[in-house]
Amino acid sequence: MRLLLVEDDLDLSGSLKMDLEAAGYIVDTATDGESGEFLGATEHYEAAIIDLGLPALSGIEVLRRWRASDNSMPVIVLTARDSWHEKVDGFKAGADDYLGKPFHTQELLVRLQAILKRVHRHNLVALKVLGIELDEDDQTASVEGGSAYPLTAIEFRLLRYFMLNAGKVLNKVQLSEHIYYESAEPDSNVIEVYVKRLRRIVGNELIQTRRGQGYVFGSKS
Repeated sequence: MRLLLVEDDLDLSGSLKMDLEAAGYIVDTATDGESGEFLGATEHYEAAIIDLGLPALSGIEVLRRWRASDNSMPVIVLTARDSWHEKVDGFKAGADDYLGKPFHTQELLVRLQAILKRVHRHNLVALKVLGIELDEDDQTASVEGGSAYPLTAIEFRLLRYFMLNAGKVLNKVQLSEHIYYESAEPDSNVIEVYVKRLRRIVGNELIQTRRGQGYVFGSKS
């Protein structure tokens, strides 16, 4: 899953990015409101985490612009611990949740999982689709209640994206955007390699190739 983090505190942004990536997310960052607003309006993200006290353009204004353009991306806003009015303004502007600073990263991860669970209507701690169970915490997969199979970071991100989009045709560009970090070089051949690996785990029939289009998880046609 791909997230947008908009935070002007470079130390906080850097540590959150590492923690979120360790939890299996792909994270793009921006350090001011204008850049964050542009990324959120032009790129596809599963969710955004945005500080309200941003330079160039406030987090509230960024959120208002996203919502005015019918961008329904889930958003968690970061506020000063005692700024209750920021929380109210954030919810009025369309925020889905808020977190007061300072906070523990684990709380952010739990809140993020809760939001994504509502959006995708799945239990994201143990995602279950078509007999496949994906454990978010341990980053393992099991088939029909069998033994847990440990996944590499890319296998985990790719399988999670497939499972959250079961039945949809996903092309290699979409898959690359949700499994590679910013510094990595996307390679369509690598996607093919990892799809083959996942097929060995979940079974060939669950991941179908649509020639000239991409792949479909959970379709036998």
